Amino acid sequence: MKLLSTAIIAITAATLSFSPVAADDTNTIAASGSFTGANDHITTGGVQIVKTADGGAVVILDSDFSLDGAPDPRVGLGKDGEYVAATDLGKLQNLTGVQVYVVPPSVNVDDFNEVYIWCLQFNVSLGSADIS
Repeated sequence: MKLLSTAIIAITAATLSFSPVAADDTNTIAASGSFTGANDHITTGGVQIVKTADGGAVVILDSDFSLDGAPDPRVGLGKDGEYVAATDLGKLQNLTGVQVYVVPPSVNVDDFNEVYIWCLQFNVSLGSADIS
């Protein structure tokens, strides 16, 4: 799995701006995995769950992430083959490349073992990644 070099993306919650910081004990990669497509869609690339210094968490789609396209793709979490709609992290920002999604404090990432790319319009998975 490709990691995002030696930098981890930090989120400044107040401004939602992104800035690289050195990897250290305060920002840790909690889990990672690789996407596989679903329902005749091609979804590839890596994903990481990063716990931030302030106790929050972010989902980072790696630079090799790619989705072949679909209406209304979203990013969310799931467990044991089931997408959990309450974990919707927002609309997919781009079909390819690095993307960062803030996990709300109400969602405990430790309760999930999958990251989903989900089509809200048709209520189907476009791809998922087992994370560990």
